[in-house]
Amino acid sequence: MNTHPYLRAFLAGTFVPTLILPLMLTGFIVVRLVFEIPFPIERGLVFPMALVPCLWALWNVLWLGSHAWTHLPIGLHGALLPLLLLPSGAAVASCLGIIVLGAQGVTWFHTLYVPYAWIAPCFLAGLAVYYLAWKYIVGFLNRVLGIA
Repeated sequence: MNTHPYLRAFLAGTFVPTLILPLMLTGFIVVRLVFEIPFPIERGLVFPMALVPCLWALWNVLWLGSHAWTHLPIGLHGALLPLLLLPSGAAVASCLGIIVLGAQGVTWFHTLYVPYAWIAPCFLAGLAVYYLAWKYIVGFLNRVLGIA
């Protein structure tokens, strides 16, 4: 009998972003419509909401397939994902005009300016969150599904 470990890895990988992204969307809708803050975030939300769960799933499948020879812990493997997501997301967003990269910082949607000095600590915090989510949640799901 074929147990389909890659399908189970795909499903375990989609679990976290599938739960978190709708909560984030709800928060953005409240900020945009209830508090009437003029921030056109919906332009930049649709594409990541479709792409991020698939990337997490494929990243988990990659971990399962490469774990035999890399022996990389799942938390560290998951913390590497933002190192791919940030540059590729920034490149796509700058091509679409969602962000403008300046000399001192980034301007989102022509309204919100964030200096690079703030982006670096936020990125490191994001790496820590990814590490913990992958180590404890995705790792737990992999063990429950019998693929870790």
